[in-house]
Amino acid sequence: MDIRELQYVMELARLRSFTKAAEALHITQPTLSKMIRNLEAELGLVLFSRIGKKIECTDAGRVVVAHALTILDSFQSLTRELDDLTTFTKGTIRIGLPPMVGASFFPTVMSQFRAKYPGLDIHMVEEGSKKLEAEIESGGLDMAVVQMPVNDELFDSHVLVKENLRLIVHPTHPLAQRDEVTLAELADESFVFFSKSFTLHDRIIEECKRVGFTPHVLYESSHWDFIQEMVAVNLGVAFLPETICRSLQPNRVQSVTLVKPAIPWHLAMIWRKNTYLSLAAREWIRFTQSLFNNFGTGTK
Repeated sequence: MDIRELQYVMELARLRSFTKAAEALHITQPTLSKMIRNLEAELGLVLFSRIGKKIECTDAGRVVVAHALTILDSFQSLTRELDDLTTFTKGTIRIGLPPMVGASFFPTVMSQFRAKYPGLDIHMVEEGSKKLEAEIESGGLDMAVVQMPVNDELFDSHVLVKENLRLIVHPTHPLAQRDEVTLAELADESFVFFSKSFTLHDRIIEECKRVGFTPHVLYESSHWDFIQEMVAVNLGVAFLPETICRSLQPNRVQSVTLVKPAIPWHLAMIWRKNTYLSLAAREWIRFTQSLFNNFGTGTK
């Protein structure tokens, strides 16, 4: 017994006529009659009593019809659910973003995505790259935007943004009017750093040690606006990405190009290798790639 056979039984029980049921099902009457006979033979029960042209359900037929109603309703619900998923009208996407990324790029991305797919729910988590990578590896997130590089053995990725960090200082700082500054010139400065959950935390320390000093870190934060506020009240210097520096108020904070070395801020969308991604999640990746390429901030 299959779904098609249950549909035939339901129509015959509803219309009580092989001719009318066959017309409604868009099949021939002999085909319908044969299918009913085969089903009755399979079950070893008579489902319909035939008295001339009159068709009535037997007790066994009524039992089949009662269950068929529930089964067909569930099947139709399943079909609708799957159709909703394949047309992206339902579903949930679990995304991780570093706080700086959420503020800088993704409000626009999310707004356009929601406008196109209003039925999809986006569950967003804000953490540093290290925690986000761990969440993807454990299956807690579908994908995340993180600082490059990442473990290519664990994750697939697509680069979204390629920028460098800039030094930010108080407007009265001696370096505020410089066009550029080398990292080694900052050996005696006090720093406001990203928290240890950020890949940049370790990266900046490594670069400082490579040019000959260990940075004196006064404060750490996971929020770029707090970092820039600490610099704005002259509690130290810090590094922020180019995109964020363009939005700073020059009367409160000045940004200077960092050289020798430049410290890259490259962001990528990552997801776990060899794992199932929902259609909604795959569409989010495709949509984001397309949008960032149009912005001109990403690379293929």
